[in-house]
Amino acid sequence: MGYDIDLSKISIEDYKDIIESSHLIPSWKMLKENIDYLETIKKQGIHNLLELQKILKRKDRLLEFSEQSGLPEPYLNVLRRMINGYLRKPNRIKDFPETSEEIISKLEKNGIKNTRHLFEKIITPEDRAQLSKQTGISNKKILRLTKLTDLSRIRWVNHTFAYVLYEAGYDTLEKVANANPDALYKTIKQLNAERNFYSAHIGLNDMKMLVEAAKAVSLDIKYR
Repeated sequence: MGYDIDLSKISIEDYKDIIESSHLIPSWKMLKENIDYLETIKKQGIHNLLELQKILKRKDRLLEFSEQSGLPEPYLNVLRRMINGYLRKPNRIKDFPETSEEIISKLEKNGIKNTRHLFEKIITPEDRAQLSKQTGISNKKILRLTKLTDLSRIRWVNHTFAYVLYEAGYDTLEKVANANPDALYKTIKQLNAERNFYSAHIGLNDMKMLVEAAKAVSLDIKYR
């Protein structure tokens, strides 16, 4: 359980399966094309993504590892970006559309400024009832923020897109993880055409990656 994915629980062998079954953006496709490089990484005594992330985190250590293992620096840089994507910054509560200044102020007075802070306090219905009592924010509004927090745990989902997913009816992590990417794409495209949430192009392949990313996150928040 936790806001972020536990990288120590993803073995190098598991990660190989993840890459092979994933839809990747063009600049990341070298990870599939050189999938056997992960065997080389295992031979260096690295067992999981947390250990690998620590080695690749600093430029000097990455270069040292490249020389030691014989793996190309460009490949390791792409691998680092891919792994670091699991540990994205939380969304700020005040950035969510249609969140009043009053709610933001009440949460901040209780030390809650972002979705990671909020996550710890809204896991169960009982937790949310306690937070509602503590802050004076209605249960309904706490539930809305709970769902936006749940969606924010998905890779690539910023405050705007969490709101888009919520408005589109894909308002929990579980719903996104179980979504048909084609249906999700059509729903989001139509909704954005009507309400103009964002100007960026988000295609079907992006929706496939989103669903895959959602499947990788544990369903910690309980709704009943």
